[in-house]
Amino acid sequence: METGVRGKRKIIQGYVVSDKMDKTRVIAVERYIQHPLYKKYVKRTKKFMIHDPSNESQMGDLVKVIEVRPLSRRKRWQLLEVVEKAK
Repeated sequence: METGVRGKRKIIQGYVVSDKMDKTRVIAVERYIQHPLYKKYVKRTKKFMIHDPSNESQMGDLVKVIEVRPLSRRKRWQLLEVVEKAK
């Protein structure tokens, strides 16, 4: 599903932090990096706008998204699946 003629597409996982727009969600992806000097692991968060054509994800859901062609100025990801629904 992820691979094909166009090559390997990136898949990331994050939590939905905004669902105010129609067919668009904002997700926050957390990653841990090691500080170059102090060697302590620090959390870094980045937000991505994703395309959700059927509006199936809600705020707080854990979702998996896949890289696609540019759909708008800031949307380059599309919803693949809802991993876990918000409580």
